[in-house]
Amino acid sequence: MITLVVASTNPIKVQAAINGFRRLFPDVELDVSAVSVASNVSPQPMSDEETLRGALNRATNAMRAQPQADYWIGIEGGIQMLNDELASFSWIVIRSPGRIGKGRTATYFLPPAIAELVRQGKELGEADDIVFNRSNSRQDNGAVGLLTDNVIDRVQLYEHALILALIPFKNETLYAASLRGL
Repeated sequence: MITLVVASTNPIKVQAAINGFRRLFPDVELDVSAVSVASNVSPQPMSDEETLRGALNRATNAMRAQPQADYWIGIEGGIQMLNDELASFSWIVIRSPGRIGKGRTATYFLPPAIAELVRQGKELGEADDIVFNRSNSRQDNGAVGLLTDNVIDRVQLYEHALILALIPFKNETLYAASLRGL
């Protein structure tokens, strides 16, 4: 049995973690818990570096909050200005006692109405709710789901990056046991 601690109580992030582990380790039983921990970055990270730092901080803070686990998973969504447009993406960091894995989601660009609200200081989820007249879309399909008519939802977006973050754990002999990158 593998014990996972997801550094969020958001059901979308928890489901993405479960899906990713089940896809890469299909024969292993999972014991999953969720814990709300701080990212120690701004509520809406505005750079690739800040977003990665937030995911790493979440995984580390989850490890401190619940040290009796095999893996701790931090997921952080971020925004970055690219050529006068706002791009959205997320970082996923997975820690174990002796290893770390990192993966990044695909990037997509925000439409001007949402981007303007983010520039004004709104978090992406709040901006989505305003533009799409929704409530709490961050715990549902999120911006990517709203913009693609759920062809890609947040669970799917995170799941691929989570699998990429698991590569060092699936291929341990190719990755020296280390905590480099912390």
